[in-house]
Parts: sequence; C-alpha cells; structure tokens
Amino acid sequence: MLETSARLLRLLSLFQARRDWTGAELAERLGVTTRTVRNDVERLRELGYPVEARPGVAGGYRLGAGAALPPLLLDDDEAVAVALGLRVAAGGAVAGIEETSLSALAKLQRILPARLRHRVESFGSHALPVPSRDTATVDAEALTTLALASRDHLALRFDYEARSGTTTRRSVEPYRLIHRHQRWYLFAWDSDREDWRTFRADRIHPLAPPGPRFAPRPTPPDAEIATRVDSGVTRGTWRYRARVVVHASADHVRARIPTPVEIEELADGRSAVELGSDDPERLALYLGMLDADFEVVDSPELVTAVERVIARYQRAIGAS
Repeated sequence: MLETSARLLRLLSLFQARRDWTGAELAERLGVTTRTVRNDVERLRELGYPVEARPGVAGGYRLGAGAALPPLLLDDDEAVAVALGLRVAAGGAVAGIEETSLSALAKLQRILPARLRHRVESFGSHALPVPSRDTATVDAEALTTLALASRDHLALRFDYEARSGTTTRRSVEPYRLIHRHQRWYLFAWDSDREDWRTFRADRIHPLAPPGPRFAPRPTPPDAEIATRVDSGVTRGTWRYRARVVVHASADHVRARIPTPVEIEELADGRSAVELGSDDPERLALYLGMLDADFEVVDSPELVTAVERVIARYQRAIGAS
C-alpha cells in the first residue's frame, strides 16, 4: 500500500488523466478501500483541489474547475510535449505570449529529469526550422539561462558579439527579457559601464556558472524599458547615422517618425534629431517626407545622398 502522501499524488494524477472515476475504480487502482478513497478526496479538497462527488449507483468523483489553478502532475510524454510547445511559442510562433511561454519553460526546465531534458534538447538539435528573413535564431538553452538568471537575480558573465563582429566580455545584472520585432533582448545593468544596457539575446554567449546572487536595484517603469529597448534596437541596426536640424517643432517631427528616437527641442521652433539607415539615399528620401526644411549637421554620406536625390528630381522635370 502506498504511503498517504504518495497515494494523494497518485490519486491526483488519476483525476487529471480522466474526467470521471467511480469510488471502486479508484480504490482498485490505489489498492485501498473506498472509505480510504473518500478520506483522500477530503484531503485533496483541503489542499484546494475542487474534487466533485456524484451520488448514486453511477456516481463517483471528478476534478472540477476551481477559482485558482492547482499544481498539475504530468507524465513523461506530457512533460516533453509541454516543453516543446513552450519552446515553439517562446520563439514567436504565437504573437503576444512569447515572454509568458519563456517564463513557463524556464520553470519546467529547472525540474525536468535529465532523461526528459535530453529528449527536449534532441528535438531542438535535430528539428529543421525555417526562419523568417528578419528573425535571428536564439539558442533555447541560452535563452532559458537568461530567463532563470533574471528571475533569480543571478549575476551573469557572457561574451557579446557586436554588429561589427567584435566580441567583448560583459558582466551584468539581468532584469528583463523582452521580445520585440521578432527578436529577444536582455535588459540589464552593465556593471562595468554602470548603466542600463540592452543586449540582443542571439549575440549573447553565457559563461557558466551564473552567480553570485545580487540585490535588485530599482528598475525603470515598464513603459520606459520598452522605450529604451525600441530606441536601442533602432539605433543598433543603423549603418549610417546623421544629426539633422529640422525647421519644425519636436511634436511635428515625432508625429512623422514611426520609430522611437530622441528629439531635442531647439530655439525658434526648430528641433534636432539623430536618424539613421543602412542606405543614406533612403534616409534622404525619408527626410523629404517630414514636410519641413532641414539641415544636415555631420554626415557627409547623407549630404552626398541628398545631392543625388536633388539631381534626379531635377532631371525628372527637365531642369538643368
């Protein structure tokens, strides 16, 4: 006969595996009397599990829906299936649940037995994904490491590959993982630079082991974190940058720029903004859509691109 605690777990597993059970069926499965089953059902109710009883010859027990989600018991195949599903969802397969899926995956990964973890990892190493052109591939193990370190306030050291291809060693206090624009980003306090920084997760190569534990410092509000990440994402992808003085107010410029950028209000109703692009000519064309005069301050590539655009438009109308 199973001990009481082990029997309760077995009983709970049976309830979660099938909707309806008779008392006799449960007693046979557990090797106890129907009276013991009734007592165990009461213990489960005291623990918060909404076990419903149905009287009569065809009656029995079933696990109902409660006000709060009780702990679930999964067999091996179920645990692997859930982990694989969470990996797919965390990768952006379903918009809006990436961060929640990663959080749940981190919890599950921590308690998976080694044999099940191997099955999950073998799927990741042998399945062939078909990535979007704009989606960077992130190692699931590394992503889980970042999530656990952020949750448990464990300092991290990692090698970080910059856009230029150079690699630097970074020491950070990780706080948040954010999924934006089909990519994962780590928002962390950079201990060497003593400032908040945003890192692309696909360029992070964690060094084991994480730690030690750090005391969390006050973090910016969620809205500010999102703005910082968006700003860092936008600036980090530019190949060419230019500071431009626009003969219009900051509100005027902000309303015509879809990406978050810092705009400085100047005197006489003007504003200054730093913009960028991988193509200076594309940036020149975009500036023409601001519906305001502008001056290029410090970008010879953009000046050349503006001259090319002007010459092309002059040719279009037959001007010399």
